Amino acid sequence: MIAARLTARRALGALAAAALCAALAGCGSGDPLPVSRGELAEARSFPYFKLYWVGPRFQGIRLVSTDGRRSYSPTYGDSVYYGNCIGEQGLEGGGTCHLPLQVKTVVFVRHSNDALGQQRNVLLRGVPASIYDAGHAIELFTGQVQVDVFTNSLARSLAAVSELRPVNASGSPDEALPPPVYCPELVGPVPADVAAAMRRLPHRVCRETQRRQELADAIYGEVPGGS
Repeated sequence: MIAARLTARRALGALAAAALCAALAGCGSGDPLPVSRGELAEARSFPYFKLYWVGPRFQGIRLVSTDGRRSYSPTYGDSVYYGNCIGEQGLEGGGTCHLPLQVKTVVFVRHSNDALGQQRNVLLRGVPASIYDAGHAIELFTGQVQVDVFTNSLARSLAAVSELRPVNASGSPDEALPPPVYCPELVGPVPADVAAAMRRLPHRVCRETQRRQELADAIYGEVPGGS
């Protein structure tokens, strides 16, 4: 169930970017049109949670589209999209048309990231994060949300993370991101700095999450995967 939801989440992101790319003039030939004022205004007034972006331009690549309240899906969150189509291989294993950068924000729901394959857990901008998809994607855990950065290289992914800030709230790329109010369920080895950051999360949420899981296991029996 969880694996299917994660796979669907990633597939929808790829489809959305491909559909957006098809809508852009040339889809790979020439400079795409910038995001419209109305679309950007809708993102700036998004009411439900902090929606992250990297500014109107990133590495010379312009913002071309944003999701907003009207297209919002609680399951898949909202995204901002940069640039024109590049490459022949989709970032998530399919498709022939993909953008150089997509930043997606979604309210965190406790789950396992096993379906994302090999991952490396790191501390970025002061919060736990997981690098996956051969460095083409990074998932950060902050506030009440998770932020996924999709690019075509690890260097670009890390550069985008360094520029993250809310489009609909105050914030600066020079600041640490707010710590998550939940306990991320990391897959694979957890380095000492990441473990220390998780122990410092507000209200000792990781210890409390573990306590509740242990209690549930004692009452109902251990559930494989812990989710």
